[in-house]
Amino acid sequence: MLINLHSHLEGRVRPETAAELARGAGVPEPPAGWARALRLDGPADLTAYLEKVAASYPFFRRLDAIERIAREAVEDAAAGGQDYLELRFGPATHADDDRGLAEVIAAVARGMAAGSAASGMPSGAVVAALRHHDEATNLAVARAAAAAAGDVVCGFDLAGDESRFPRHDVHAPAFGVAAAAGLGLTCHAAEAGEAAAVADALHWLGVSRIGHGAHLVDEPEQLARAADAGLVVEICPTSNHFTGAIDRVADHPGAAMRRAGVRLVLGDDNPMQTGSDLSAERRVLVAQLGWDERSLAELDRTSVAAAFLEPAVRRALEARLPA
Repeated sequence: MLINLHSHLEGRVRPETAAELARGAGVPEPPAGWARALRLDGPADLTAYLEKVAASYPFFRRLDAIERIAREAVEDAAAGGQDYLELRFGPATHADDDRGLAEVIAAVARGMAAGSAASGMPSGAVVAALRHHDEATNLAVARAAAAAAGDVVCGFDLAGDESRFPRHDVHAPAFGVAAAAGLGLTCHAAEAGEAAAVADALHWLGVSRIGHGAHLVDEPEQLARAADAGLVVEICPTSNHFTGAIDRVADHPGAAMRRAGVRLVLGDDNPMQTGSDLSAERRVLVAQLGWDERSLAELDRTSVAAAFLEPAVRRALEARLPA
């Protein structure tokens, strides 16, 4: 199965859609075209990686464009063979005086619902607070996500440049609001930060999942603590190479996490920036990280159990798992 539990809307904009929306918005065409403008040439660091993702932000200035991008993201994932997609996005980046947080979230939800209806692939939206935004902004994001919680909006996340904005305690009120609304909770941590960031996120934010967690293996005590807590780590091997979290894809610490008892799920993070979608990431697990069929079956079971799913969708996916 292809269960995608870590993928960003802003990292899935089609280059041809970017070109069309840019013309309509009066955004100049980059000299080498939008495909090159959005794609990383190779490994860098998290700050440079996020700058490439931000190249898509001008295309989120209209609600109809946001809805279109969300619909196309779901349709593209389904066309790539995915069975379920959780799509995260930071609405505060795209809101302004003309379109509020609620309107941005609603546009994404409409687009995803349309994409799921057209493709037959279920999907869920994970609303992300951003590390560089202040507490009041992220609390407003959480309240808007809570108000929209339902069939499409299923989770809440903290994303952004961990190397520059590592604190979790200041975002605890926002996560409290999201938790009270029944949203699933996840957080990017130990991607650019140290291993202790995972325990910090668990303590302050009450998350059940961690995005990336690549540096968790640097400290055996923190790794064991994560395993004992039953934490699920969303791994994205190619992306971790492109952000500089690991030197080589083959060095990804997923094997060490599994040996320690940490439960793993898979995502493709920002496939437009890395050129690697979820099916390619699953091939990486086999070809470069040595996963076998038993390991992949365990991944699938964990993914269905850990996804922020409506009960009926979970039951349908569970029915497709091998006995």
